[in-house]
Amino acid sequence: MHKDTNNEGRAPDARPDIVFADEETDLSDFSLVDLPGLIALWTLAIIVFVQFFTRYVLNDSLAWTEEIARYVLVIVAYFGAVAVTRKGTHIFLEFFYRYLSPKVGKWLAVTMEFFSMALYGYLAYQAVILAQKTRTKMASVEIPKSLLYWSVAAALAAMAVFSLYWLIRKISQPPEQVIAELEKRSLSEISD
Repeated sequence: MHKDTNNEGRAPDARPDIVFADEETDLSDFSLVDLPGLIALWTLAIIVFVQFFTRYVLNDSLAWTEEIARYVLVIVAYFGAVAVTRKGTHIFLEFFYRYLSPKVGKWLAVTMEFFSMALYGYLAYQAVILAQKTRTKMASVEIPKSLLYWSVAAALAAMAVFSLYWLIRKISQPPEQVIAELEKRSLSEISD
């Protein structure tokens, strides 16, 4: 048998070399409005670590971690939604915008933004009513449950305000610019 000493008959390597790039972290899109969500996220991470550590390492879990982690997760979701609403990057179905005229697409975008703003405002109002009626405390810790509802109400109110900003912006822009921004956002999500 003849052994091939050159690489002509060989297949290329199945896995190319992995190159790690040190990219700079871009914080230009971060705002003070995003800070409560970031604090809630890190708080949740710490609580879940404590929960894991006490349950699986110490074999004696702390009772309060499960309940508090659930409530903090709700806060993370709502304050994360505030950050997304501030940036105007909530997910949406851009399929229809591609096949409509710019004028109809603009008014569709305006209508959707109006309904979003109205929904956030209504939900904030309902959350305030719920927070005012709630008199109970959490089961494992002496913290009023109404704090959770007040946090949700604040987040929803902030979302309504940012949605109002986007509504005014979309109304004042020409139709082509509204559609161009929607297209640019959908294409940037694909490349990420």
